[in-house]
This record gives sequence, C-alpha cells and structure tokens, in this order.
Amino acid sequence: MISSSVLLDGGDEVECSILRFPDLDLKDPLPLTAKSNLKAESDTSERKKYAFAKKKAFALFVKAKEVPATACCPPAVCRAGLGWKCCRQTFKDLTGIHIHVATQHSSDIQQQTGLILKQLAAEARTSSNPASADETGSLSSPTCNIQELSYRLPDTNHISFDELTSGVGEVLLYYCYHEVKDPLRLCAWQKSLCQHLHLTGKVRIASEGINGTVGGSKVATSLYIQAMLSHPLFKTILCREDFKSSAGGAHCFPDLRVGVFEEIVPLGINPNKVSYKETGIHLSPEEFHKEVEKYLSQAPQAQSDTILLDCRNFYESKIGHFQGCLAPDIRKFSYFPSYVDENLELFKNKRVLMYCTGGIRCERGSAYLRTKAACREVYQLKGGIHKYLEEFPDGFYRGKLFVFDQRYTISSNEDIIAECRYCGTLWDQYRVCSSQHCRQLVLTCPSCHAKGFTACCPICQEKGLKLASNPSGWMVKEECECTDRRQRVPVKHM
Repeated sequence: MISSSVLLDGGDEVECSILRFPDLDLKDPLPLTAKSNLKAESDTSERKKYAFAKKKAFALFVKAKEVPATACCPPAVCRAGLGWKCCRQTFKDLTGIHIHVATQHSSDIQQQTGLILKQLAAEARTSSNPASADETGSLSSPTCNIQELSYRLPDTNHISFDELTSGVGEVLLYYCYHEVKDPLRLCAWQKSLCQHLHLTGKVRIASEGINGTVGGSKVATSLYIQAMLSHPLFKTILCREDFKSSAGGAHCFPDLRVGVFEEIVPLGINPNKVSYKETGIHLSPEEFHKEVEKYLSQAPQAQSDTILLDCRNFYESKIGHFQGCLAPDIRKFSYFPSYVDENLELFKNKRVLMYCTGGIRCERGSAYLRTKAACREVYQLKGGIHKYLEEFPDGFYRGKLFVFDQRYTISSNEDIIAECRYCGTLWDQYRVCSSQHCRQLVLTCPSCHAKGFTACCPICQEKGLKLASNPSGWMVKEECECTDRRQRVPVKHM
C-alpha cells in the first residue's frame, strides 16, 4: 500500500525532500489519467508538471518510510539520525531506500503521481475561480494545513504515553463506501491521526471510500473510532458496529501505510464501471446462518439451487471456510472477475450466498456478479466472517480466519482443516517461504521445518539454496515460479 506524508504549509517539507535527489529519473510511462487530462507527451509545460509530480510522489513515499535511527540502526551509522524501513527491510542510507522504491514500488509512485497531478489541477481551478472555494475550512477544501489537521485530532493531553502505547491491545478492521471528493486530504488526516495515536497498520483511501486495519492499545483504538465517527465524511454513515476488533496491537504490523488508490479493495476494475452501489443484498450473521443451515440440509448440495461462494484467496479458504462452500482457487481478488467470466454457467439461475473476511470484497464482488445477469439472487454476509464468528463461534465456519497482518490467523474454534505441504499432517500455521525471492506463504509443520523443508515448493527450495550460496547479488522479489503452473479459475467445492 502506498504511504503518503502530511502536506504541511503548502508542501514546504516535501520540497526539502525533493531537493535531496534532483537527478531522480524513473523511466516508466505516464499514467493513463495524466495522459488523457494533461496531454504531457506533446506539451513541454505539462511534462514539467508531471516530472514535478513524480518527484513529489517519490519524496512522499520515501519520507513515509523514515524511522528514528535507534529503531533500526545506531545514529552514528544512519544519515542524520534517520533510517528507513520498507517491505520488512531496513535501509541505512538514502541511496538504498531510493533504489528499493524505484525498483519495487514504481506502480505505487505512478499511481500517486496521477493523484498529485489531479490535486494540482484542482488547485489551479480554485485559484482562477476563488468563489468556488469551500469557505467552511473542512477537509473537502483543496488546501490543508497543520492547524486544520491538529484541530481534528483527539485530545490526548490527559493520557500518559504508557497508557497510549502499552497495555492490552487490539486490531481494528473496517471499511466505508462513501464519496470522497479529496482523497489526498483524507489521506493526510488519516496518517496524522494514526501517528498521533501511535497506531500501525494499513489504510487504503479512494474517491469511493476508505478501507483500514490498524493496531494499537485499546485506549488508542477507542480514540481512533471516536475520531472516525465524528469526522464530517463518516459521522452519519459509520457506526461503532462497523469496526471489527480482535486481540492484537501495534506489533501486528511492521509499520504504518496510508495511501490513495483507485479502489479501496483491488478488484482491478474502475469503480465507475462496477460500483459498490450495485451490491448484493446484505444478510446479518443470524440471517446468513439460517441460509447456510438450509443450504446444508439439502442433499446433494451440488444440485442445489444455491451456491455458497467464498470470494477470498485460495490460501485463506485453505485454512478456514464455511462447510459446503465453493472456493475459487485464485491468488488475488483481482482474479475474481476472470473466475466469474469463465464459470458463468455455474451461476446461471442460482441463488448465491457470498462471504469474505470483513465484507468489503463482497461489496464489489457481488456487484460484478450482478452485472453478468446470470444469478437469480445475490446475497452477502454483512460484516463478513469476522462478525459471523462473534455471534456463532461454533457455527458453520470451521478452521482459522486468515488476516492480513503478522498474526496470519485468528481462531474461534479448535478445528484444524489444513495440512502440512510436505507430510500431510494437520497443520494451519503459515510461514513465509524461506526463499528470499518469494512472496508466498507455506504450511510446513515443525517436524518438516526442522528437516529443512521451509519453502513453498521444491523450485523455491532449490532456488533458495542457490541464492544462499551467493548472497552478494542484488535481491529483487518476484512471484514464485510454482504459481506459473497454478490454474487461476478452476471450480473447487469444499
């Protein structure tokens, strides 16, 4: 997720960051939005604006990765008492973090560049037509200074540092679909809010809304919820029940990442083409439980007029799912549309009961399914598995619930439904593949792990050994080779 820095007093702090690397040149094409709106290829002036926006985006990203020297390396080693952390790696100098960002996050920089260009265009329109400016000083206006951001942060003067950062912790999960006129402004406020409360996690913002998961002390997360519920954008839409919580804390995330994207959940389709406003019918956990009970009572389920559809990734459904579900063997949610397209006959004239972790993927997934006009009805679990397990910890969902943080799983029952990748014994605790080039998760039991079976597949095991014998080369992450042989859209009943 792209991170962004607070734009203070017109971006003076950002300008200082930009001056550190005046010769930066990332050679990737203009984003499509910039191409269509600014015609940078033929207009020298616009190309200069694009170059400025790209450097600014790069500076924001790098600055967001700054950490105090004591957190990653001694002050005597790190430049100006600072270090940088990104992708679970520590960098002691600007050159290292610049190379990493340029090679690993070019798409993030490109996306943020387009958003900055939009902001510049909006500021230009406002300056040419002052009457159109928002005189209320709200976060929907084109400029935002430190006074505004501070005004909207919760008062913590009565709370000690220890109370705010230690004690019992938790992780919050939430989302809200709502039109956001100025995503960059909301991004700046979110980052300030999380830093103010010493929260870590990931917050994804777009013109269609916000999607976040943050961890910290219960004192801090409570203040975070209060701030969200009092924000002008969300106070009439969000409620406390929209925030799912589980045991955890700030340690569950390596850092804080707040950024602006085209979608708050990456389906890979423009939100204007498949909108959350066309979503399926929401069912409460109790209603969904009754529907699943009715579905499971039908035999055989393969001939039922109902499909219980898990729209998560294969590694999530592998360790936990609803009994009798259909679990697509997909690695990313952006593959879900392809799965639907290639299996339309499967959904023809069916009632579909959809579910995911917290509900957000079902919002866009059900909307996409409805655009195909194949299903008779489309329903989705409101609040996702998270809310269902709060009411039915021993219900029809068995196994663990996968979460996208360093815990990997949370559980409500003792069931283990997955197996060790190597020996087949029951095991559901994920580890990251030991081959440094890989991003995959692997189920390897303690016995197999002790024997050296630590990679997600034999190919990675072999590549990991080769890389270990020659550690001096520059390491670039890539997808595991074994994923090339994966079928992305097969039908799999569980």
